[in-house]
Amino acid sequence: MPPDPQGPALLHWLQDGAIGRAMRESLWLFPAVEIVHILGFALLIGTIVALDFRLLGWRMAAMPVAQLASLTLPLSIAGFALALPSGLLLLTTEAAHVGVNPAFLAKIGLIFLAGLNALLLHRGAWRSVAAWPADAPPPGARLAAIASLFLWLGVLIAGRMIAYL
Repeated sequence: MPPDPQGPALLHWLQDGAIGRAMRESLWLFPAVEIVHILGFALLIGTIVALDFRLLGWRMAAMPVAQLASLTLPLSIAGFALALPSGLLLLTTEAAHVGVNPAFLAKIGLIFLAGLNALLLHRGAWRSVAAWPADAPPPGARLAAIASLFLWLGVLIAGRMIAYL
């Protein structure tokens, strides 16, 4: 059976539901949610980039990695807590189209890979963070930082490309 060109039933349900209609019909709701989404991912990605730069030795060399992480992690979580639900609300406006958009699917896949990268870092090299030399995080941590930077850059690019595909 060929795939439905208008998207799966779940996407139609999201789009045609009360939230999707409200998002499309309200003069202020969509822009307000979009602002929250942008603030959320700016906070999320900004704090991740700060930690990645520290892991690579590009910034804040005087601050121990664990101390910077303790400052940035709550902000990263707050950014994710803003970006995820606001992104889902934005999806409801055109779910049948956006949900099958290659850029949207790439964005979701890259977010998954970025989360997996962070999980692997925390299950691996991060376990000994307190013992790292101040000026030399282990190669595994630096590799994770490079992967993180590229993955989150990809998320931003894919997110922007949704409007053009």
